[in-house]
Amino acid sequence: MGRTTDLDAFLNLHRDQLTSSGIPEIYWGTLNEKIQTQLFNAGESFQLLQIDYERERLPHEPAWGLQATTDIDKSDPKHIYLIDHAWTFRVGHAKNQLLQFDSLRSRLCNILGLNDNLPKEEVAERVFTEIWRLCNTYSIGNAENIEERLPVWYVMDEIGSAVMHSETPNCRVVPFVHVDAQITYSLLFPISDVSEEDFIFADFAEGVQDLVQKRAALLPWVPHEFDLSFEPEMPGPDYYLSGHVEESLPDLKQLNRKKPQEKYKVFTEYSLVRDFLTDERFEFVDDEDTAEILWLTRHFKDYSKLSETPQKFVNQFPFEYVLTIKDLLCLTCRKAARARNQSMEAAKWFPVTYNLRTEIGHFVSYFQKHKNRENFWIIKPYNLARSLDIHITDNLNYIMRLPATGPKIAQKYISNPVLFERPECGPVKFDIRYVILLKSVKPLKAYVYREFFVRFANKSFELKDFHDFEKHFTVMNYDENVQLKHMLCSEFRIFWEQQYPNFDWDSVQKLILGVLRNVLEGAVKDEPPCGVAHSPQSRALYAADLMLEWGESRDIQPKLLEINWTPDCQRACQYYPGFYNDIFKLLFLDETSDAFIEL
Repeated sequence: MGRTTDLDAFLNLHRDQLTSSGIPEIYWGTLNEKIQTQLFNAGESFQLLQIDYERERLPHEPAWGLQATTDIDKSDPKHIYLIDHAWTFRVGHAKNQLLQFDSLRSRLCNILGLNDNLPKEEVAERVFTEIWRLCNTYSIGNAENIEERLPVWYVMDEIGSAVMHSETPNCRVVPFVHVDAQITYSLLFPISDVSEEDFIFADFAEGVQDLVQKRAALLPWVPHEFDLSFEPEMPGPDYYLSGHVEESLPDLKQLNRKKPQEKYKVFTEYSLVRDFLTDERFEFVDDEDTAEILWLTRHFKDYSKLSETPQKFVNQFPFEYVLTIKDLLCLTCRKAARARNQSMEAAKWFPVTYNLRTEIGHFVSYFQKHKNRENFWIIKPYNLARSLDIHITDNLNYIMRLPATGPKIAQKYISNPVLFERPECGPVKFDIRYVILLKSVKPLKAYVYREFFVRFANKSFELKDFHDFEKHFTVMNYDENVQLKHMLCSEFRIFWEQQYPNFDWDSVQKLILGVLRNVLEGAVKDEPPCGVAHSPQSRALYAADLMLEWGESRDIQPKLLEINWTPDCQRACQYYPGFYNDIFKLLFLDETSDAFIEL
């Protein structure tokens, strides 16, 4: 009776996980018993064998194999095995852990078949390079904050890591989270009968149907040369709509151009607007229905219904995601480049970028053709900010594992940036943020806030130590434990003239404004859903982040990195208390001023 009750309790917590992971029901009772008793008995059915290649082992070849020591009947419920994890890590901490813990470094070297009798710095670097053939990942979807929901990587113990790849596998290995104990295991079980002395194989690209995607996913274990065009075809409307809540379009017949009112009622979800919008021609209300300006921090979708109240404005445009979501921004920039008969490489104002879900074969082709050159890439999620879950590497195996944690783009890393000399730490990376005000799509009418914002790295730039956040990133305002360098735009210009007297800032800014105009033209070129829709009731504020790179002829080239929706404007308000007064007067009262530059 007690055993049945224990199993019922176990299944109440884990049934959905067991089903979604494809674990056959015949193993559920055994799995529960092994977890409750912590029975790791794979050694009773398998043995590790070190593989002798009679030559130097190639990097993709396994050092160990796992061999059955008995016949294994897939219909026998006892044949599910708990696999422990040798190392669980988040990428940002991995290098430090490898340097700090000698026993971990030595164990992983043994699993990988590497020599650990070298300086520990060299061994740690080699392990981090090679470990991606053995890494798997999970995330905690119900964690309270976004940092805790970020991907966790793990390496299985010696037995789990010895399972080899085959497209005709005899076993599966899947992660399993035991909810009660909050411990993650891997589970090994057969999917066909296994005879004594058979080696154990799993499909490391299980479920991937597309041939190109499968070959790319298997690159860490099965080398393959790709030869696709560097220029992918542009996707159609279905791609733009996939994964997004569809937006309705405004009824333009109901929306005649009106002169600005003398006073507007404003509903805002952003506290800074309420704190800093002080112009008496704007009055705050707490009811959306009575408001004439909706300044929202949630996505607005129903522009058709908004048309029924023509006097209202909203701080968004239909289908503006072609600017604000990274994979779609890439397409927008390609579109703008092609309108000028430029290839991706020729459009120097936007880094070469690929979608690792739909363009992975094109990316690998580009990577392999450039493997003898500087080949660093920054891998970003489609729609996360604050530099979360971002990776920098020239390791193709590493890159091929990252799509397992969610959709990503791969973007050529700016490896020769223009640097800013900070006396306290030397020459550092910096980026520049311009606030864009989009007032109209047809005709295109946009402005930038004249006072830009500069963010700095905290450590001297080097093309190494990519795990070091303060060396390679500039977003320091979300971590209380790191220094945030503050500098006004006017102060930056003074330092710029001292450090780069041959590059007048006004000339650099003119190039930057040209880049921003280019991308906006690309964004409005096509009808929705492939472009931003015309909407007389829409006004919008975006933040464009750029870096400066040295060109081949030692000229300065601005590079657009991303465009953000509802950006954090706290610093703007602190530096320039009239920020929202200026913006609302421009967008809703048609009052221009020296605070803006028209694009």
